[in-house]
Amino acid sequence: METAIKTSTIKDKLIFEYENSKLFLFGDTQLRDKAMESFYEQGIPTRKHEEYKYIRMGLMLKGEFNISINENCSDAQIESLKFLKEAYVVIIENGIFIEGASNVQNLPKGLTICSLVDAEKSNSPIFEKHYAQYADVKADPFIALNTAMTKDGAFIHIAKNTIIEKPIHVIHISTASENTLIHPRNLIVVDENSQVKIVESFETVATTAKTVSNALTEIVVDKHAIVDHYKIQDEKELGCLVNTTQVIQQKQSVFSTHTFTLSGSLVRNNLTVVLDDEHIESHLNGLYLTAGNQAVDNHTVVDHRKPNCNSNELYKGIIEGKSTATFNGKIFVRKDAQKTNAFQSNKNILLSQDGTINTKPQLEIYADDVKCSHGSTTGKLDEEKIFYLRARGISVINAKKLLMHAFASEVVNTIKIEALREYVQEKI
Repeated sequence: METAIKTSTIKDKLIFEYENSKLFLFGDTQLRDKAMESFYEQGIPTRKHEEYKYIRMGLMLKGEFNISINENCSDAQIESLKFLKEAYVVIIENGIFIEGASNVQNLPKGLTICSLVDAEKSNSPIFEKHYAQYADVKADPFIALNTAMTKDGAFIHIAKNTIIEKPIHVIHISTASENTLIHPRNLIVVDENSQVKIVESFETVATTAKTVSNALTEIVVDKHAIVDHYKIQDEKELGCLVNTTQVIQQKQSVFSTHTFTLSGSLVRNNLTVVLDDEHIESHLNGLYLTAGNQAVDNHTVVDHRKPNCNSNELYKGIIEGKSTATFNGKIFVRKDAQKTNAFQSNKNILLSQDGTINTKPQLEIYADDVKCSHGSTTGKLDEEKIFYLRARGISVINAKKLLMHAFASEVVNTIKIEALREYVQEKI
């Protein structure tokens, strides 16, 4: 039976639902209660909150929402979302790990993929050591809400000295005939000297109702490990997504993350990467395409805590119609993080008079021997280049398409999985 939230304020609705759903939620009761207390103190952020000043999160949760959803996609619908033919596929449907639809049988030695529920039941020491240790419930209300109300998700562990050749594709599916709110969660642990490519895709399937996914992924990158992480966000017209990714890196590790926001009524990305030892390398790339009345908010934090580390960040946006996009990137260089190289760039193209871009690159530097830079540019398509292309027989529309493709390709070309790169190019 579906359960609907039906009380006064949004905060009251969620607290009411939490109290009535405790038996069906995942995780330690004490941890969940602590998280819900933190959510109660913070509440749903408004435009008075500095981190949320450009987006109205309250509108996303306005009205009644179902929490317990029993609807499922057809096998054909799920198959259509498996755009990587050579991959270990994990299906998370309305926040629940679906083992029967996933391709997690006959896994290579050193790779573990299972639900959070099964990881907890098996008393996995890796799970117990890392679960809910990095995403701080006091740092953001949506982290607190996810920690309190998640039901399931994926646990992925790559053991020491293991190279996983095929990518792991985690497909988050939202589908319902009534307004829904879900809280999927993932824990990914990559042990020392291991390598893996992980793709997370977020899809809303054939629905006439609003779906809100408050997703959280914690990623642990141990010493000398190499991780390529990709997020493909395609939530369609009625889908809303709050996507939090919390990464902790250890000595001499390399982590690359690529976020592609292709659609969605409202998309909020919170990405934090902590460089917690020496000689670490981090790469953050993003591309967001907005149209209509869409709102896309990208907030990134790169936290340099130790010396001799490098980070590079490039986010690009194409804004059309009456849509709104935000980029807020913060780089922290702590007192002990000498010899840090940190670079950040945000570039945007406005295709209409009614579109809005809010961009705020930030540096906080407490060390004195560093190389850091940040910058932001916003403009229209170059009229001279359009004229040049038209003079060679190319139509105005195709000339603009060529220029936008060239603009986006700098980010798209960072994708190392050929099939994924082709998929994103086709979507764009």
